[in-house]
Amino acid sequence: MPWPEILAVVFPTPWHFLVACVALFVAELVYVLLGFGSGLIAVGTLALVLPEIRDVVVLVLLINLPAEVFVVWTSRREIRRRGVLLLAIGIVVGIPVGAWILSFGEPIFLLGILGLVLVAIGGVFLALPNGAGVRMPSVVGPIAGLISGLLTGLFGTGGPPLVLFFRIQGLTKAAFRGNLMVLFLMMGVIRLPSYIALGLITPVRLVAGAAVLPAVLAGGVVGHLIHLDLSEKTFRRIVSAALVVLGLLLLVR
Repeated sequence: MPWPEILAVVFPTPWHFLVACVALFVAELVYVLLGFGSGLIAVGTLALVLPEIRDVVVLVLLINLPAEVFVVWTSRREIRRRGVLLLAIGIVVGIPVGAWILSFGEPIFLLGILGLVLVAIGGVFLALPNGAGVRMPSVVGPIAGLISGLLTGLFGTGGPPLVLFFRIQGLTKAAFRGNLMVLFLMMGVIRLPSYIALGLITPVRLVAGAAVLPAVLAGGVVGHLIHLDLSEKTFRRIVSAALVVLGLLLLVR
């Protein structure tokens, strides 16, 4: 059976398509399980395999939206609306500022500092037997959001400060995942109209997204089932370990 031409635009061969399905399955599993990590896995893997990076970015945006809507809806009672709003304000302010700073060059040392902080704090939480959390003053929310927005505008890497912010507070796994996802959903909804206006959402990319959707949905279902079975302590330790990994990856970058 010949490989469909419309799929070949994004996935040159069936092998490319298979690798994409496996990568997106794993990415969505981790995303629904923890509430973060999809972009790191999906973009990091597919950018090495697929010929066009814009296809990868648009594809990840499209396939993440259903998972974000699902998690936000199922975790809606755990979402701290005022806290999310304060974070969102900081993010909205920080993104254009980060983009403006980018016009003068990339201050790579910021990623290094963030990487060291993530490794240090993630390591501390891994060492704590009780996974304790710290209640944060309300003023910290906009600051964390601002840092996230700055890094998003500069490097497209705004997730780690938010993950750190919620992990420090020691939220339950449902609250941690739900609060993170509602912010990522907001970012996605903001990006979507601009992508459409810029002509990045094309029929070919929509077909490609639909083609990988079964693998994405399967990953999301598996991730959700694992999430339900995890104890709070195990979940927090996994998140702490993920912070260390994120920090090391930022240092390498």
